[in-house]
Amino acid sequence: MTDVATPVPVAAAARRGLLPRTLASRSGLVGAVLVTLVVLAALAAATGALPFDAISQNPADRLQGPSGTHWFGTDQFGRDVFARSASGAANSLLIAVVAVAIATVVGTVAGVLAGFFGGWSGRSILGVTNVLFAFPPLLLALALASAFERTWLTVAIAIAIVYTPIFVRVTRGPVLSLREADFVQAATVLGFSPLRTLARHVLPNIAPIVIVQITLSLSWAVLTEASLSFLGLGTPPPAPSLGSMVLEARVLVNVAWWTMAAPGAVIVALVVGLNLLGDGVRDALDPKNGDRR
Repeated sequence: MTDVATPVPVAAAARRGLLPRTLASRSGLVGAVLVTLVVLAALAAATGALPFDAISQNPADRLQGPSGTHWFGTDQFGRDVFARSASGAANSLLIAVVAVAIATVVGTVAGVLAGFFGGWSGRSILGVTNVLFAFPPLLLALALASAFERTWLTVAIAIAIVYTPIFVRVTRGPVLSLREADFVQAATVLGFSPLRTLARHVLPNIAPIVIVQITLSLSWAVLTEASLSFLGLGTPPPAPSLGSMVLEARVLVNVAWWTMAAPGAVIVALVVGLNLLGDGVRDALDPKNGDRR
C-alpha cells in the first residue's frame, strides 16, 4: 500500500500537462513504453488483427520454436503462443480495469464519507475495511472467486472487493486533513452544502493520490488475476489466460521453453510497466519536482 501524503492541488500539474510530465521521468517513459507495447498487442488480439487465432488448433505445427511465422512458437496443440499471450493480456487488462474501476469508485466514495462526515457511518466503513484487511489479499480473492460461477466478471468483482479497502484508507487520511483546512472551513461558514464543498474543494485535492493509486492497483490486479488463473480460478477456458498458460507450460518447459517464457514475459512487462508508470505519474503530480523538470 502506498503511503498517504498530504494532498496538493492538481492545477499546477494540469497546466503543464500530466502526460508530458509523466514521460519526462525515466521511470514514466519506460513504463509507458512497456504498457503501450502490451496494450497494442492486446488490442490486435481483441480486434482479430493477428494472423493466427488464439484458440484454433493445428497439430501439424505443434511445439515449433520461435520463428518468423510464429514469433513465440507454438504449444502442444499447435496454437500460436504469441496470439494466445496477446489474447491473455487482453483478458487480464479487461479484468484489471473493471476491478480497479469498481474499487476506485466504491473505495473513494466510502473513504470520503468516512473522513468528511465521520460519526457512525465512518466507524462502520472503517470496521468493514479492517475486517477485509485482516485477510491476505490472494486468499480473500481465492475465497470470493471460488464462491461464484467462473466468469471474467466474477473474477473482476472478487479482485475489486480485495482492493476497495486500499482506496478507503488512501482517501480517508487526506480528507481528514482537508476537513480542517481553512478554505473548507470558510466554505462551510459561507453556507456551501457538503456536496458542493466536496466537489469543489475536497475531491480535486485528493485526485493526485487516487490517480497514483489507480496505476499501482492496476499492476496488482493483473498479478492477482494471473495468480487466480494459475490456481484454476481465473478466466474459464477456452479463453486464454496468462496464468493458465504458465500452468499448462510446466510440463513442457524442458522441451518447449517458449511456452512458459512468453506468457511470463508478458506478465512481467505489464506489471513492471504499470508500476513504473505509477512512479512517473506520482512524480508528475508532486509539486516538489516542478523545479527539477
